[in-house]
Amino acid sequence: MSALPSQMPVTPGDTGHVPAEPQDLGQLDLGQLDLEDRHALRRVAGLSTELQDVTEVEYRGLRLERVVLMGVWTEGTLATAENSLRELSRLAETAGSLVLDGLIQRRGRPDSATYVGAGKAAELAELVASTGADTVICDGELAPSQLRRLEGIVRVKVVDRTALILDIFAQHARSKEGKAQVELAQLQYLLPRLRGWGESLSRQAGGRVAGGGGIGTRGPGETKIETDRRRIRARLTRLRRELADMAAGRQVQRGQRRRRDVPSVAIAGYTNAGKSSLLNRLTGAQVLVDDSLFATLDPAVRRARTPGGWPFTLTDTVGFVRHLPHQLVDAFRSTLEEVTDADLILHVVDGSDADPRAQIAAVREVLAEIGAGETPELIVINKADAADPIDLEGLRLAERESVVVSARTGAGIDELMRELERLLPRRDCEVVVTVPYDRGDLVSRAHQEGEVLAVRHGQDGTELTARVPPGLAAELGRFEAQVASPR
Repeated sequence: MSALPSQMPVTPGDTGHVPAEPQDLGQLDLGQLDLEDRHALRRVAGLSTELQDVTEVEYRGLRLERVVLMGVWTEGTLATAENSLRELSRLAETAGSLVLDGLIQRRGRPDSATYVGAGKAAELAELVASTGADTVICDGELAPSQLRRLEGIVRVKVVDRTALILDIFAQHARSKEGKAQVELAQLQYLLPRLRGWGESLSRQAGGRVAGGGGIGTRGPGETKIETDRRRIRARLTRLRRELADMAAGRQVQRGQRRRRDVPSVAIAGYTNAGKSSLLNRLTGAQVLVDDSLFATLDPAVRRARTPGGWPFTLTDTVGFVRHLPHQLVDAFRSTLEEVTDADLILHVVDGSDADPRAQIAAVREVLAEIGAGETPELIVINKADAADPIDLEGLRLAERESVVVSARTGAGIDELMRELERLLPRRDCEVVVTVPYDRGDLVSRAHQEGEVLAVRHGQDGTELTARVPPGLAAELGRFEAQVASPR
């Protein structure tokens, strides 16, 4: 069964971006500079990565160009399989490739030798030759032996879904932590897949084969693959140590926010569901927004207030996808702790997607894997302006704790803020206190961290009635405060 890209229409996502009008370059948000840089990552016509002879290459970096997609349909409906191949097409385009054609095969399970079976592999080879493709992308994670055998039949490079997603992450990583996390995931994926052909397997680093290196170099030595594996393991150890240090710093930042008793809200959801657009709409931020998969890899924390004036933090996180590589979940664990430690998760869903329920299931699977399955959750059905009203209503009825919004138009945002205020934990205390005029910093904190109900300037100081976090209430208690129990 063949499906041309033109027969697999992909509805453009709603970015929900509200364009900013900076006064000068110094006020231009860094996210917009990243967006311009992101758009510079485009395929260059005429560059070929076709392998004339696979045995000439031992290790290859991923370079995608003209690709053919291959999917194996093992369960579910045909519509589900086609949606998965459409998503693979969008992933390939995000990585900078040109999708030429796509095949789906119905099998009980993937073939253990070539993933698709000998007959379909031969058909795939004919399709590759007729289209001039230089890469085949398989919609699944292939074993090293499957990659090698399928590559030998189609005579071009074969890439699986996991390698494709890792390549996209490598292109989009910007921060030092993000780059380290991606490199860690790539090396974990590469380690069991190192391979060589022919004599390269027995190349030695010791003895006369090494050119007579002198004392200490004679003997059997190491094969090239063993040397590479040792170096990769050493690099993995160093990356894990660096990420552990970065995670400690992130933990300190979270601890500082918690000491101020500011509730935290994490925005999680499927990739390209509009999470960054929602953050921009709720906080007025200008983080990077792009109609592409995995536009956000580095978490962004912004401060906001509920309609009642209560402060809270909003954290934008990396998007999830079906069959998210476990290497990425492991590497991004420190970043995903922002979700685990949140008081509330805003689970953003693309209401215009062909199968939003599958998106919800995929995200919840990852949330459970990182230990956030029990965190309170509010489903935010985004892109209402582009979705079918009947589908929206059905999804809202299926998810009782949900609200329908459009980050692009602002529809439903007021209702979302009211739901946020209702669901956020309230740890505040009501105080009635006279604060000396030389402690204006405490009055300022009461405005920033709590809700000021009344202010009057008396002879002895500022007479303040407010609901504030317990920590601030304890400091105000020295000034004859009447502290009520937490609500």
